[in-house]
Amino acid sequence: MTLVVLDMAGTTVADGGLVEQAFSRAAERLGVEPGSPGHAKQLAYVRATMGESKITVFRALFGDEKKAQAANSAFEEAYGALVDGGRIAPVPGARETIEALQQSGRTVVLTTGFARVTQDAILDALGWRGLVGLTLCPADVGGRGRPYPDLVLGALLRTGAADDVRQVAVAGDTSYDMRSGRSAGAGLVAGVLTGAHEADALRAAGATRILGSVAELPAALGTWETAPRGVDR
Repeated sequence: MTLVVLDMAGTTVADGGLVEQAFSRAAERLGVEPGSPGHAKQLAYVRATMGESKITVFRALFGDEKKAQAANSAFEEAYGALVDGGRIAPVPGARETIEALQQSGRTVVLTTGFARVTQDAILDALGWRGLVGLTLCPADVGGRGRPYPDLVLGALLRTGAADDVRQVAVAGDTSYDMRSGRSAGAGLVAGVLTGAHEADALRAAGATRILGSVAELPAALGTWETAPRGVDR
């Protein structure tokens, strides 16, 4: 496995439910009263679609492009303010895992369903600028985020770090991460239990391995690479 594509929020970054908080602020700005049945229904949808591109989520919720764009802008603004307030931290062992993977000769790419401005705010807040050679958001790969394979394939094409998609490992905390990895043909699609979705949902979406956290990924890669061909890795 020569290329590792890692999700951010919930996988390498612990944000303590900031997505839901930022959504509530954005929805309120568009007239959705917190605590109302409409708000509860929309929040349930946001939870179910964690990992998907946020503009896609807002298009589904509001059904109008102008409203969706306004909601997305409000969401990114609210999330950025929460990030600036020190409300995020690395998942324990995440930075060390990324560094270890790179020291072993692998290329690591960080991906997100957030807009670039929010992704950069997270990287700055954690001091992760320069930690990896490439970070990607949906806009970087033509606008389609998860569950499409574009972020994974974009990482492969931009880095040239693998000769075959089966040499790519994907790790994430949502069913959308799993679907994206499987659609891309990644050799290892690992679901981690530090974020939005539980093991059953991750397996149902195509996870080939379930990990307690991203810190277990180096060991999982080692066992995958030493498993005989034809054996379920």
